[in-house]
Amino acid sequence: MKNTASGVAIVLILGACAAHAADLPFAKDAPVFAPPPPPALWSGFYGGVNLGGGWAAGGQNSVLPYADPAFPIGASVYGATNLFLLPGGGNTSNNTGGVVGGAQVGYNFELRPSIVIGGEADIQGASITGGNAGNTIVAYPSPLAPGDVLVPLATGNGGNLGLPWFGTLRGRVGWLAMPTLLVYGAAGFAYGEVTAFNSSNTRTGWTAGGGLEWMFASNWSAKLEYLFMDLDSGGVTGAWGWNYGYHRHPQVNVLRLGVNYHFNSGAPAPVLARY
Repeated sequence: MKNTASGVAIVLILGACAAHAADLPFAKDAPVFAPPPPPALWSGFYGGVNLGGGWAAGGQNSVLPYADPAFPIGASVYGATNLFLLPGGGNTSNNTGGVVGGAQVGYNFELRPSIVIGGEADIQGASITGGNAGNTIVAYPSPLAPGDVLVPLATGNGGNLGLPWFGTLRGRVGWLAMPTLLVYGAAGFAYGEVTAFNSSNTRTGWTAGGGLEWMFASNWSAKLEYLFMDLDSGGVTGAWGWNYGYHRHPQVNVLRLGVNYHFNSGAPAPVLARY
């Protein structure tokens, strides 16, 4: 009888434990947490260097200094200075070019799922100069004396377009064709030093273009970029107060390769502790 009672007690205890265990949450009933999204590859500050080439876009006639041979060069005649900067017959549209290289800094902000916006500033050194083989002398009537003709003081390449340095400040908008490949357009402000016949001045204008940028390693990207630049305002026409200055309006194509280091690229997502 005692053994029977003990057996019944054991069965009751086991049953109570099983019922209590049935009330405990199992793993299958635990809430499911979605994994965090992958870290943004493009967001944050970056900086880098670039190298490429530039060439004139559109015809830019060379300029030459002229004077009336009947009067001393630079003399004031009837209130006008006997020194004129006028277009020559040469053209620099096909042979004005050179190397460009410099550095850039910028900031990107990645908008999920595939849009990147930001801004970039760069400064470039350049060897863009004209290589005009010669100039056709153009006859201009002298404004100083009826019947006189102005004669050129030089026939070389001194009047051709030169661009020893320039810089831009641009906004960028891009689309991620792949998580590591950005296709973007850019536009903004441009400025640079323009030289013509041994005179120079700083001009301002605008630029627009676009490119491809590839994140080829952690924090590192390479880019291929094209820009059109139009320095259409600011500065002066020429040196020595030309009476009839030839207003330089340089338009330049720029194609360059660059590499950037992204300071915040691929930062690990925060770890959420579970209690």
